[in-house]
Amino acid sequence: MNPSQTPDNPLTDAGYRSPLEGRYASLEMRRVWSAPHRIATWRRIWLAAAESQHLLGLPITEAQLAELRTTLEPTPADFASAAGHEARLRHDVMAHVHAWGEKCPKARGIIHLGLTSQDVVCNADALIMREALRLIGLRMAQVIDALGTFSQQWKDLPTVGYTHGQPAQPTTVGRRAAGWAHDVKLCFDRLINDLFGDVRVKGLGGATGTQASFLRLFNGDAKKVAELDRLFCAALDPEDASLQRYALTGQTYPRVVDGFVLGDCAAAASVIHKIATDIRLLVAKRELDEPFETEQIGSSAMPYKRNPMRCERACALARFVINLAPNAYDTAATQWFERTLDDSANRRLSLPEAFLALDGALVIMHNVARGLVVHDAVVRANLAAELPFLAIENLMMQATALGRDRQAVHEAMRKHAIAAAEEGRNTATTGADVLMKALTTEPLLEGIALDKALDPARFVGCAESQTDQFIRAAVEPLRERYGAALRATSLLRV
Repeated sequence: MNPSQTPDNPLTDAGYRSPLEGRYASLEMRRVWSAPHRIATWRRIWLAAAESQHLLGLPITEAQLAELRTTLEPTPADFASAAGHEARLRHDVMAHVHAWGEKCPKARGIIHLGLTSQDVVCNADALIMREALRLIGLRMAQVIDALGTFSQQWKDLPTVGYTHGQPAQPTTVGRRAAGWAHDVKLCFDRLINDLFGDVRVKGLGGATGTQASFLRLFNGDAKKVAELDRLFCAALDPEDASLQRYALTGQTYPRVVDGFVLGDCAAAASVIHKIATDIRLLVAKRELDEPFETEQIGSSAMPYKRNPMRCERACALARFVINLAPNAYDTAATQWFERTLDDSANRRLSLPEAFLALDGALVIMHNVARGLVVHDAVVRANLAAELPFLAIENLMMQATALGRDRQAVHEAMRKHAIAAAEEGRNTATTGADVLMKALTTEPLLEGIALDKALDPARFVGCAESQTDQFIRAAVEPLRERYGAALRATSLLRV
């Protein structure tokens, strides 16, 4: 629950509210997608268009522009007025044109001059998505930073590695977490370094993208139309040098871009789901624990439980994001010619909710990574229970180096391992003690120091140096890029 928000009161709050608003998404991301911010962005676009038209000689006065500049932030009264207009006009963009015109009587006649609705909506959506991507980038960097710190701390603690869900060659606790951070970094690079540049503004194209309305405004002067578009796009975000215009559009920006956005959001969500699932499995093995507050309740029925509810919630939100991606692909596929309106309602849901849910999942993962508890005694015990089995390949190679027949050693090891595992199943143990006893009496292993051969550090390869290298190459540059922002906490209680 957000600290700024009280719980829903069913007696006074009769309407449905999305849990993303009141429970899962951060206040920062909710502000990005809020109605006041969206309409303020629309007004910035109308102002940028009017200012650009003024510079190119259209009859728009400084007094009209000043009136627009002083009323950019919409008020509750503006929304009430727009609601009344929309009930009558059945058009949300024109409703806000009329509502703003009431606040700006001098400028009323030049608001939306030459524009079509998507000149406003598409450009605003692009700006808002870029804001949302910046925030997602920070969230990802926070997760990478926290996992990097955790990796550094535990880079030399050997633990059981798993392939196919079965015990395999050991790794280290830190090396595994570095792998988690690595996959988040891949998504960061896609979303922030690549996708961010693909989310561009549409510019001013008019009803079908041909700029015919603007050509009429400038009496057929195509050079002025091109300059209008340039001035307008530059004015939308003067501080963002990376902001570009699509080369050619219809009435809207290409809806396949929404597919890029939701597809990459879904990819990031899949990584968060994988990390959270790994942690949940390790919690079940008693090796890790999420942060757990003093009065936190793990179960209403079983007071002793410490359920990994944060990671469970992250998985739930991640799955939601993953399943939103097909909406964008369907919308891109079903756009007719220069535009059709069946994209609108779907995008109003899928775009904000993908970002809100991914934001919530990343905030949770940051919280978990910063407070993840390692029960190192359990980690060592679990590894010790598997190590005699995991060491067989190394022992076999050592015996072969001493001149023993490799196939004979392999067969002896196979028999000992199978017998020990069967004994373990019959006695509800791992069978490690049984296997160790067999190995110490195996003639083909004579001359091999088993205690030394079973040192866990001998089985983790380059795990420690790989972790150090990843932190230097991937984590440290993000720490330099974001600085103190990495240590900021979200306005969301998780």
